[in-house]
Amino acid sequence: MDDTQQPTILIAGGGTAGWMAAAALSRFAAGHRIVLVESDAIGTVGVGEATIPQIHLFNSAIGLDEAEFLRETRGSFKLGIEFDGWLRDGHSYMHAFGQIGRGIGLLPFQHYWLRARQLGFAKPLQRYSLNELAARTMRMQRGRTSAGAEMPYAYHFDAGLYAALLRRHAEARGVERHEGTMASVDRDGGSGDIASITLDDGRVLAADFFIDCTGFRGLLIEGALETGFDDWSNYLPCDRAMAVPCEGGGDFTPYTKSIARKAGWQWRIPLQHRIGNGLVYSSAHLPDDEAAEMLLANLDGATQADPRPIRFTTGKRRKHWNRNCLALGLAAGFMEPLESTSIHLIQSAISRFLALLPDGRPSEAAISHFNAQADFEWTRIRDFLILHYTANERHGEPFWDAVRTMPLPSTLTDKIALWRDTGFIHREHEELFTEVAWFQVFAGQGVEAQGHNPIADTLDEAQLRDLMQGTEAALVEQVRAMPRHIDFLQDFINGRAKEPA
Repeated sequence: MDDTQQPTILIAGGGTAGWMAAAALSRFAAGHRIVLVESDAIGTVGVGEATIPQIHLFNSAIGLDEAEFLRETRGSFKLGIEFDGWLRDGHSYMHAFGQIGRGIGLLPFQHYWLRARQLGFAKPLQRYSLNELAARTMRMQRGRTSAGAEMPYAYHFDAGLYAALLRRHAEARGVERHEGTMASVDRDGGSGDIASITLDDGRVLAADFFIDCTGFRGLLIEGALETGFDDWSNYLPCDRAMAVPCEGGGDFTPYTKSIARKAGWQWRIPLQHRIGNGLVYSSAHLPDDEAAEMLLANLDGATQADPRPIRFTTGKRRKHWNRNCLALGLAAGFMEPLESTSIHLIQSAISRFLALLPDGRPSEAAISHFNAQADFEWTRIRDFLILHYTANERHGEPFWDAVRTMPLPSTLTDKIALWRDTGFIHREHEELFTEVAWFQVFAGQGVEAQGHNPIADTLDEAQLRDLMQGTEAALVEQVRAMPRHIDFLQDFINGRAKEPA
């Protein structure tokens, strides 16, 4: 088959979303011609510098070497996210990756912890989390510990450098890059599908399928196809972000930090060469100039740029796949990076698309299935983010009072009620956040469970104490043997790190 017979997939826009798509398609969409159009004159938002562990699957699938990835993106390791002040000032907790404690038989650990708490001797969850104990003591390792426990991890990295790395890999596999800005999107008069895009210099680029990575504007999915947008600002009212990098300082933490502020929250993401910072806030409760002042007053080092404002509306396209167009990244929608899901949503959409890769004109059944899966994933992540806001005790602060008392979606109220009544957490289908993730946020945000599964009562009090104490002691010993995060990172990227025996 010559090039003129190859089906063409055109990616409109670069950045993290565009080059992730290009790298994956060049690896797996055999027989397709992959074209990407971007303009160096158009900046990318690029504030997503923290991830969740699923990124390992993507990087491994496209053939990225982990040490090379960390070197090239100036990355560091991430074991979880600390939430500072979200319940109230002076209180913090961590949503750490990995397991909490250990269950017995049918029951997960949460029920034993709830019973031990009722009896007055349960310690905070961090004492039963391998990842949190390691994170709090600035330690890190890869693979299994000496006791055979998994310590899952993700990364902090420079999103711009990641896109550049992906571009090199994609172009090496034959992806064609065109420099230029789009002047118009042209639709087929018969089918209504997108037929081509015209660049500002008059070039016309035709394709069989289009991937929209044009950011908030969604020039294809919305500008051309008028897909529609589901606005979620009634649940997640923050509509601004202010981002600024600063020089390194303070602790080189193997975790992201999310700090509650007057009308939103501030992120802190440590990289090898700088710290990424930002403030997510509600413009109805905090003017932009005050937001910039607040952010600049709470940095670890000197700024490396001026604060950059970003406006957004939380929500998603009504269809992520419409006709022969798939929206990725900000073109698909936006949820604030509270739980580092932005890059994951790109990754999961690419994976879902590859599983349904059209051979010719897309099937309506495939499109419908894709959109149903995307809707489910996005709404369940939305609910998880809402929980952080609504379960707060920051009384007397207008923003926090508003989010504490706002109406909630039934999918979230049902989950909260089940937890409060029984201590049970249900993970529906393949929703992203596990029972352990919900457990940590419920406990961290002060959402009390009134009961526990009575099977936990089959352990007598002495046995329950042994379970709690033994779990904690074993984790402390495993963490004590780990190297410091900064030492492990340097050894790993330079090929000197030793894997656990």
